[in-house]
Amino acid sequence: MEPTNRIELDATLTEKSVLRHTPAGVAVQEGMLSHRSMQSEEGAMRQVNFEIFTVAFGQEALALSRMPIGSPLRCTGFLCRRWRSGITLALHLSRIEPL
Repeated sequence: MEPTNRIELDATLTEKSVLRHTPAGVAVQEGMLSHRSMQSEEGAMRQVNFEIFTVAFGQEALALSRMPIGSPLRCTGFLCRRWRSGITLALHLSRIEPL
């Protein structure tokens, strides 16, 4: 059985790059998401605020490229290193829904 790596996150699109394509012609859209929420931890409420780099490919990249900055989104995907030898993470989007 494969280990689980699935993220579902409500976030706001705060930045996006210019839509580009791989040499194979696959659309790629990179950007930044901002998340703010209150989460329960050990019986206490905790304020959670963070930004995360995101990347989408194919149809999801095209959809993300049409979203205006400031759009609230429900994002589903998985975490992966942003660069092969780096330690920072990126959220690879497999599904995007406007909220």
